Amino acid sequence: MEQKKIRWWKSAVVYQIYPRSFKDSNGDGIGDLQGVIEKLDYLKELGVDALWLSPVFTSPQDDNGYDISNYRDIDPMFGTLKDMDELIAEAKKRGIRIILDLVLNHSSDEHPWFQEAKKSRENPYHDYYVWRDGIPGTPPNDMKAAFGGSAWEWVPEVEQYYFHQFSVKQPDLNWENPKVRREIYDMILWWMDRGVGGFRLDVIDQIAKEPDLKITGNGPRLHEFIRELSRETFQKGDLLTVGEAWGADPEKAKLYSNPDGSEFSMVFQFEHMMLEQEPGKEKWDRIPLPFVRLKRILAKWQEELYGCGWNSLFWDNHDLPRIVSRWGDEGKYREVSAKMLAIALHGMQGTPFVYQGEELGMTNVHFPDITWYRDIESLNMYKERMAAGYSEHAVMDSIYSTGRDNARTPMQWDDSKNAGFTQGDPWMAVNPNYLQINAAAQVHHPDSVFACYQRLISLRKSYPVFVEGRFRLLLEQDQQIFAYVRECEKEKLLVCANFTSRPAPFSLPEEWQEAEILIQNYPEKNTESCLRPYEALIYRKTSE
Repeated sequence: MEQKKIRWWKSAVVYQIYPRSFKDSNGDGIGDLQGVIEKLDYLKELGVDALWLSPVFTSPQDDNGYDISNYRDIDPMFGTLKDMDELIAEAKKRGIRIILDLVLNHSSDEHPWFQEAKKSRENPYHDYYVWRDGIPGTPPNDMKAAFGGSAWEWVPEVEQYYFHQFSVKQPDLNWENPKVRREIYDMILWWMDRGVGGFRLDVIDQIAKEPDLKITGNGPRLHEFIRELSRETFQKGDLLTVGEAWGADPEKAKLYSNPDGSEFSMVFQFEHMMLEQEPGKEKWDRIPLPFVRLKRILAKWQEELYGCGWNSLFWDNHDLPRIVSRWGDEGKYREVSAKMLAIALHGMQGTPFVYQGEELGMTNVHFPDITWYRDIESLNMYKERMAAGYSEHAVMDSIYSTGRDNARTPMQWDDSKNAGFTQGDPWMAVNPNYLQINAAAQVHHPDSVFACYQRLISLRKSYPVFVEGRFRLLLEQDQQIFAYVRECEKEKLLVCANFTSRPAPFSLPEEWQEAEILIQNYPEKNTESCLRPYEALIYRKTSE
């Protein structure tokens, strides 16, 4: 019987790099593409199949590179186009593909298109952006930008407002204009010709905006635009494509990740990552993790996309606090809880994404005061809340638990100065715990967090059940244990994970007593009728 072909990205593991903080090769304190090239052997040893680079295109850096002024060149901060070609070639030699982070909803206001667009209404580039008539001081409507203030900005030269969902320096592109779409497709094909392995599409669910109706996400023409984009570009290659879609539910995700390849490979959805945000409040206002609800949400996405879509699996990224500090224990149980979180995630169906340092169990950072922080979002919140009368202690606690700089401190390579990240002054201080937590201490240690990730990545390639198996949640109401079964025709997995620092009563079901243990996060065998603090195991059995 002919075996069905499985797309490469279904058994792949992707590693996300935040280039500014990964490895500096020239001593200027900022990570760069040559730094990534230096560390390719480390990434090959880990076993990952693709590297997703946060934006490295030419940019004024108003929003950390998510404001692109030239889609066909590299920002000098990170290197040159020649460096990118070298990275693509060197990664390919090691069986690793490069995934670029594309921002197609908006450009920088310093992009040549926008510089032309604001010269006159007759300029051929004017209609590349979203404009509305009005009078100074009276925007077309009361829509707000995500980064604060009005979503409309007045341009005296054309006596019109342009629309920007994010920073005033990020004017929204007009996807209704077929010329804009053609420019985007030609640019993507140009990168495909250079050998990239895929794309992550930033806020892609907002390209079909209708600002007159106050619609930004999931506009009426969204899937029409995405299908055309895919047809004109992605389907001409064998790519991994992942759309960032904050507004996705499983029904929408089935469209985005349809197995016919008409849109993307998968999407990032964030339902599970929003659970500690106090309803109706800002992201800084936290409640304890509703654990049973977390399990239900993970199970829902696993079950509803089975056979008709595809999940991305992640705990961490450049916008989120470190998962070991968030849902694990950054103290006594740091290593064991970091491994538990890895095992719980990698046992599910989907493509796992590992964020730089996650494979080492890197933690949140607790800098002494606000002057050490760099993230614009945290700095703005600090100003606003201090002005509103919050205590400094409360404000800093919110930043310690939730701020994006937790994920952006430099990568911890070894115990030398600046954790081996740079010979110069780092753009942001290194987490002081680099002396205990670093790659050099873990790479050759058989019981390290790194070794656990290495083993999980290898298992996904060794056993088809990781890729193909159906998911079934167990112990749904249990307040400590996340347990599930994965099963396909001749193979079954049982994954058990204790998410707490207390022993959790658990008896291994009779049918699993003789099963093989594929991975566990304690070195010695468990002989108790409970899971130890943060204990996790994956059992496997076959049925012939």
